[in-house]
Amino acid sequence: MLRKMKAQKGFTLIELLIVIAIIGILAAIAIPMYKTQTIKARMTEVTNGMSNIASAVAAYYQETSPNTWPNCTDKANIQSSLGVATMALSRLGTATVTVATGVITGTVVGVDGTVNGSNLLLIPSVNGDSSITWDWSSTDMPTAYIPKR
Repeated sequence: MLRKMKAQKGFTLIELLIVIAIIGILAAIAIPMYKTQTIKARMTEVTNGMSNIASAVAAYYQETSPNTWPNCTDKANIQSSLGVATMALSRLGTATVTVATGVITGTVVGVDGTVNGSNLLLIPSVNGDSSITWDWSSTDMPTAYIPKR
């Protein structure tokens, strides 16, 4: 008489433990990367807002004779003097333009504890042909979150 052999069903404990270990390793790598990308995405509102201010500041500088930087001490002043709607930017807490140097300073709020309260600077450089290039900087923000250009 022929006997039917029972086929093994399911997974062994070792196989399940290996799968759980692999998932744990992937999670340990993916979660910090996800957090970093989330912060960078939220910082986009701040950098876009400051770039709009930079365009208005450059236009102001080019249109004044002699060339001078605007004196804007807060977001409301930037909106009324330069015509840039900054009041709706919820992640840009404060924004100022320094009249002596043209440096735009913005304070980050509502993004993440890693960058909240940090100052982001947009520093102008006037070239020989009177064009302006802008460089991002910060004194208290992790370099991973400072825009490159």
